[in-house]
Amino acid sequence: MKKLAIFTFLFLSMRLAAQDEISFSVTMDKSCLDLPVAIVLDNMETSNDSIQWNLYEITRNTYQLVNGQIEPGVTNKLWFVMEGETPKNSTRNFLIKKEKKKGDSTNSNTFQLRKADGNITLYADQSPVFSYRYETMFPPTGVDPLFKRSGFIHPLWSPKGEMLSRVQPPDHYHHYGIWGPWTLTHIGDREVDFWNLKKGEGTVKFAGFLSEITGSVFSGLRVLQQHIDFGAKGEDQIAMNEVLDVRVWNSSKGVWIIDYTTAINTPLNEGIMLDAYRYGGGIGYRATEKWTKENCTVLTSEGKTRREADGSTARWCIVEGESAVDEGRSGILFMSHPANRAHPEPMRVWPLDGNGGRGDLYFEFTPIRHQSWNLKNGNDYVLKYRMIVFDGRMDKETAEMYWRSFSGAPVIQIESIN
Repeated sequence: MKKLAIFTFLFLSMRLAAQDEISFSVTMDKSCLDLPVAIVLDNMETSNDSIQWNLYEITRNTYQLVNGQIEPGVTNKLWFVMEGETPKNSTRNFLIKKEKKKGDSTNSNTFQLRKADGNITLYADQSPVFSYRYETMFPPTGVDPLFKRSGFIHPLWSPKGEMLSRVQPPDHYHHYGIWGPWTLTHIGDREVDFWNLKKGEGTVKFAGFLSEITGSVFSGLRVLQQHIDFGAKGEDQIAMNEVLDVRVWNSSKGVWIIDYTTAINTPLNEGIMLDAYRYGGGIGYRATEKWTKENCTVLTSEGKTRREADGSTARWCIVEGESAVDEGRSGILFMSHPANRAHPEPMRVWPLDGNGGRGDLYFEFTPIRHQSWNLKNGNDYVLKYRMIVFDGRMDKETAEMYWRSFSGAPVIQIESIN
């Protein structure tokens, strides 16, 4: 399936450049929900202000305008979301057409990015989705300033406005919403901990915006984060560079679809070892203080609950709990991409009696839990995750469909070119 998908992308790229209209079909071999799809459009005309490329879905000889968004780059891509459920082995038909511009051709929700008070916040139709902290956040007065840091997501809101993340809780001042908490590492024979900040061995900081994008299909940002080693001879040194790409997709289902992709490399000649440990990884999450063992649940793709999930492996994991929205519950479906190291990925899930018996919720995909990871100079290492943020409850069948959308490759077949 994947080879055919790649072939049709290339074919479409070569032929569409000189054309004004093309019809194509998209098929998935398994049922999925809200599937982002990219069409490669090399050399397409984008500088002419009087024309635009419109996308239509063809259903029983009717043409429904679909939101499309061009992502410029080495190759131009036209992105859209196949909204709703696409049943197994079903085919959906589309048309791309070059037309005269007639104002705004889309009428669904759009995104905005706004900077204020050291945060950049993404909004969907004026509703906040998440904030990324780019200025240093200091701990409360009287707390060791070693706990300061930047480069993390908080708050994360549910679609109806429930705050789902937490930073600097008094029990763990080094917990920062949603972040990449690499913990036990070695540079040569020297241990460096970039998460337990009070040790004074290292930290992570925001180092710059690489891009910001908004549109009717997706919005997001790419940032550079630096993992700083405090224990080197002479000045502090950069032990790892991380490019964090966070993208939110437009969805008609009343959920947030958030891609969280982290690419890390090391400038150190000798590299760095990410040691096998129960903490350390790609994406960590400290849940709202509302959630305790009394009112929140965990369910993994392998059927594990919070009681058994810690240390097990999974393709996806639902964490959800009590909230103030009308449905009374909110949650997040965390998904690991099949290309990730150690997929299905090991997890760290706090036990029911954890954190002094309160049973607060901490979740993490931990690709180094069972095996160390040696990062070598000159190589890039990529981890891909997706979060589905929802209100109410989510069943395992819905989670499976979202995971297929994240992990599968659609087959795109050209029907005609004019």
